[in-house]
Amino acid sequence: MTVERIYIFKRFERFWHWSQALLIIFLLLTGFEIHNSYHLFGFEQATQLHTTAAWTLIGLWVFAIFWHFTTGEWKQYIPTLNKVDAMIKYYLTGIFTDAPHPFKPTALRKHNPLQRLAYLSFWVAISPVVWVSGWFYLFYSSWESWGLESTLTLEWVAFFHVLGAFMNLAFLIVHLYLITTGHTVGAHLKAMITGWETNE
Repeated sequence: MTVERIYIFKRFERFWHWSQALLIIFLLLTGFEIHNSYHLFGFEQATQLHTTAAWTLIGLWVFAIFWHFTTGEWKQYIPTLNKVDAMIKYYLTGIFTDAPHPFKPTALRKHNPLQRLAYLSFWVAISPVVWVSGWFYLFYSSWESWGLESTLTLEWVAFFHVLGAFMNLAFLIVHLYLITTGHTVGAHLKAMITGWETNE
C-alpha cells in the first residue's frame, strides 16, 4: 500500500488547539488550587491567574469561532452516527487485534464520528457548565443588583463549577489516551504538530 501524506490541520488550527489545551490545563491547575486541593501559587495569586486565563480563553474562542465560520471549518464538527458502531468496536476490540482503522481522515473530514460526538459534548455539555457557573462565580458581588441573591447560593455555583472542571479533566484524560491510537503511538500527536497525517 502506498503511504499518502495529507495536510489536515492548518497553522491556525494547530495554534488554536495547543493554546486552548495549555489554557485549559492551566485553568485546571489554578482552579484546583482555589478549591484548596494543594498549594502552589497561593489562593490570591491562583485566583488572579485563573481569571486572567479564563478571559484569555474566551478571547481565543471568540477568534476561533470567527475563523471556523469564515473558513467553513465549522462543518468538521457536524455530528454523525454513520460508522459510530464501527468506531466503538474498533476502540473496544479492534485496536488490540491490529484491525484496520474504520476511518481515514481527509482535509474535508478530519474527525471520525466519535470525535465529532465528543466535541459536541464538550461544546453543549461541559463548556456551558463551566462558563455559566464561572460567570456567576466571578460576578458574585453583582447578584443582589441582578435580583439573584435569593435564588442562587455560592455553594451550588461552586459545586457546578467544580463538576465542570472534573468533566474537563475526564475529557482531557480520554483525549490524551486517544492520541496514542494512531497507526503509531505518536502519529496523531505528530499530525497536530506538523499538520500532516498519513493514510496508513
